[in-house]
Amino acid sequence: MHTRTATAAAAVLALTLAGCTTDDTPAVDGTPSTAKYTASSTASALTPGQRASAAASAGLPPLPDPAARSAYIADLTAIDPDIVHDRPDAMVYRGLNQCRSIKDGQSHERLLATTNYRFTSPDKPNGFGTDTAARILAVVKKHLCPDF
Repeated sequence: MHTRTATAAAAVLALTLAGCTTDDTPAVDGTPSTAKYTASSTASALTPGQRASAAASAGLPPLPDPAARSAYIADLTAIDPDIVHDRPDAMVYRGLNQCRSIKDGQSHERLLATTNYRFTSPDKPNGFGTDTAARILAVVKKHLCPDF
């Protein structure tokens, strides 16, 4: 049963993130990503309700409204401008993925590790360190998933 649930969630997550295409492939091995996210025609075919439903099914909160998005990006920039590094859309999606880790009930230490892994920059390919990861995690919780 757990396998079917995980498979269904993965499929829904793929639909949710279908709105992200990149002009180059983001790295998953900890090396910096220079991906730029843009809307794809697949995502355009989904209604906002379908995207929200897919996100909820995958355990992700909905995309933030413009005010919450602006406040989130501003708070990340206040921590260190290199966090956003001209990639605000990527930071929103990384934050939403971090919300999934929060919802999954990962330990605080694990959340700090995944935050440090997810939030990197060309100047900080191994993350910003534990102290900064804790601050980033607080910003993610505050703006993207306060109910998790």
